[in-house]
Amino acid sequence: MPLESLRLVPAVKFQDYRLSESQNTYKEDFRNMTEENRNSTDSSSAFTHTSTVSAILITVYSVAFAGGGIGSITMSFALVKMNSLSVTTTAIINLVVVHSLLLFTVPFRLHYYVNKKWVFKMPLCKMVSAMVHIHMHLTFLFYVITLVIRWLIFFQWKDKVEFYRKLHAIAASAAVWVFVMVFVVPVFYFEYGRSGSYNDTTCFKFHKELQQEGVKALNYIIIVVVACITCALLGLQIFILVKVARKLYASLWSHQEFWAQVKNLIFICVIIVCFLPYHLFRAYYIQHVNDHEQLESYNEVFLSLTALSCLDLLSFVLSGSRLFKQTVGILRSRLSCC
Repeated sequence: MPLESLRLVPAVKFQDYRLSESQNTYKEDFRNMTEENRNSTDSSSAFTHTSTVSAILITVYSVAFAGGGIGSITMSFALVKMNSLSVTTTAIINLVVVHSLLLFTVPFRLHYYVNKKWVFKMPLCKMVSAMVHIHMHLTFLFYVITLVIRWLIFFQWKDKVEFYRKLHAIAASAAVWVFVMVFVVPVFYFEYGRSGSYNDTTCFKFHKELQQEGVKALNYIIIVVVACITCALLGLQIFILVKVARKLYASLWSHQEFWAQVKNLIFICVIIVCFLPYHLFRAYYIQHVNDHEQLESYNEVFLSLTALSCLDLLSFVLSGSRLFKQTVGILRSRLSCC
């Protein structure tokens, strides 16, 4: 072999090595650019709500925060004058507490919907997210307790339903909250958000939990129970209103019994307007959670309606005021003249 050929072999191998090294460098740079673009796309699409949905969520939670805060403060002063041994009063006190706990978490939600980024820790996200569900079901429970007690008195099955001592009222309230703290809160804290990996900059996106059959079954049971109880409450309240209207036809608008039943109707209206739409949509959402990305946004909108139940305390105060009754009387007289 000639000497020149021997000299060319190392040169060719060195050029091939440099070429392969440059190709690897280009591949690595391209891979890094692809990952950066993917990460930027994921971070930009992490907040999936549209501007319209964000505006609705901000408006609903702002109204709930303002009206619920005013109602809780006003009702707190009104409770001082009520019978502290009454079971109804005890239920209202617990209602004020559960509304206040929800209102404490609302600013975190508003901060997230405005800035489109969760800047707090994930445990706080779970707590804020779970509080809406805990508030909804506890409020529903206190509504049912209050309505049942009032109806027992109305049908004269009980002259009055009261605790014998204040300690008994405190113990009954404590039993409910201990049950929530021991059995409900740990389940949300340890099991909520374990079925998938979630981005730390996003919140309230735990839809992957619905892929579990146990979670689906539990949701369906809650939906059926809430719907059946709501229908039963509405039917019984309509029957009572018709009975009161026939009995007090001449002085219906000025009688205390009628306004007491109006307050009962407010409880049921809150359930129908705030709670029932979420549960009915939930039945559809569970089956089609992976079909359309916007379903998650719609679920958040229906869930935000449950926070408007905080306005119930303000409506109770207004419906019992003398000005409201006078306004209703004036409107009734004008309509009758027409």
